[in-house]
Amino acid sequence: MPVTPIVLHNEASVLNKFQELIEEIANESINDHDHFYVGFSGGSLGKYLCQILPKIKTDWSKWTIFFCDERYVDESDNESTFGFYKNNLIPLVALTEQQFISININDPIEKVADDYEKIIRQKFNMIKDVPSFDCLLLGVGPDGHTASLFPDHHILNENERLITWIIDSPKPPPKRITMTFPLINNAKYSIFTVPGKGKAEIIKKIFEDKIDFPAAKVNSKKVIWLLDQDSASECSIKFDTV
Repeated sequence: MPVTPIVLHNEASVLNKFQELIEEIANESINDHDHFYVGFSGGSLGKYLCQILPKIKTDWSKWTIFFCDERYVDESDNESTFGFYKNNLIPLVALTEQQFISININDPIEKVADDYEKIIRQKFNMIKDVPSFDCLLLGVGPDGHTASLFPDHHILNENERLITWIIDSPKPPPKRITMTFPLINNAKYSIFTVPGKGKAEIIKKIFEDKIDFPAAKVNSKKVIWLLDQDSASECSIKFDTV
């Protein structure tokens, strides 16, 4: 079950805190091991990152960006997470396309998942142990999914693979690859950035009703939920507002 969230006054305050955390974690990681290994998600998170990342001070050359999940579509497709960041983020910051570890959709999806896991292991120089990402940036859907881990799906029970595939996503497009819980839960940090009234119902279900949605199963070494007063508004539990 998630830790007590950080509740800020509004979306702007949430994004300011998010910016502060990413800059701090990135620079600590670079100082510690000369690199920042981070996992991006899509959806509304992409919009937030395009707003805040141009403001942070960091050595961009030390960043390597993986995807917590990715849609099995061409990068020119509007559903492509890499395509979104290529078109909307790279022009704003000193990142190159090569720093984003994208997928090759010319291969069968099972091979795509296998290859993505191999690349992760190579980057971390870990053949058997589970790598530990410096930070994963996650979102939560109205059904409680995170990455492409959907409620009641059999891949929630995957405990061997670090990356797996899904061909029957309840949310289009149906074919995706995704990090699994063994990898997600070994990250140093996982950050959920969830402002807005539209998230109030799912936040209530997770934090007050304590429904065991996939997002609630994220148990990285440090999990941070950033809410605003709107997204926390349906909880009768009154969290402290920062």
